[in-house]
Amino acid sequence: MIILDYRDRRPIYEQIVERFQELMISGAMEENSQLPSVRSLAMDLSINPNTIQRAYAELERQGYIYSVKGKGSFVADNGHIRISKGEAVLKRQEETAREAFFLRVEKEKLHEIIDEIYSRGGMSDD
Repeated sequence: MIILDYRDRRPIYEQIVERFQELMISGAMEENSQLPSVRSLAMDLSINPNTIQRAYAELERQGYIYSVKGKGSFVADNGHIRISKGEAVLKRQEETAREAFFLRVEKEKLHEIIDEIYSRGGMSDD
């Protein structure tokens, strides 16, 4: 579920936050499903529980999860986050297309890149 990259310059808690965000936005973790406990995830990842607690606190601050006293942390309704992130992506895409136009990048080349990414299911070929 969560894989850490110890060569990544970002702190471990940021990697955990990003991975959970991806799982939630993609629908792999459904609304109201329970997250692993801090202790169990810390044991699974062989890291300090404080790191997991910090990641969960950040996810809650951003609205991805909510906590129930004595029960744990659960996935929040993230539909609004998905919509706003999608709108931000489209805005950046528009800016990129405008820049490509002024740099005389061929429209077909842009379409090719997008088609390739979608055909790989969003995965990188690195």
